[in-house]
Amino acid sequence: MTEVKGSVIDKQTRCVHYHSERDVIAIKFYCCRTYFPCVHCHEEHGCGRHEVWPKERFHEKAILCGVCKTELTIEQYMTSNYCCPSCHAAFNPGCQLHAHYYFEV
Repeated sequence: MTEVKGSVIDKQTRCVHYHSERDVIAIKFYCCRTYFPCVHCHEEHGCGRHEVWPKERFHEKAILCGVCKTELTIEQYMTSNYCCPSCHAAFNPGCQLHAHYYFEV
C-alpha cells in the first residue's frame, strides 16, 4: 500500500487542510518522491524543499486516487475531467487553482 504522509485524517487521503467529499487525491512531490495530500502537508511534514514536476516528466505516476489507490500519471490526472479513470471517484475541480504548487505550468 502506498504511504501518504502529512496531516491525513482518513484512508481516502483527506487532510486537515482539504477534507471535502472530493478531496481524495494525494500528490507525489517531485523533490522528495513522497505522497502528501496537499502543499501545506508537505510544508509541515516534508523534506524542506519545494520543486515542481517539470513538463517533460508528466508521463510519470505522481497522483494517487484516495478511493481506489490507483496511481495516475500527471498527464492522466490533468486530462481526467476531475474523476478517477479507474473507479470514477470525483476529484475536486478546485485543485486546478493550485496546480502551480505541484506542476510546471
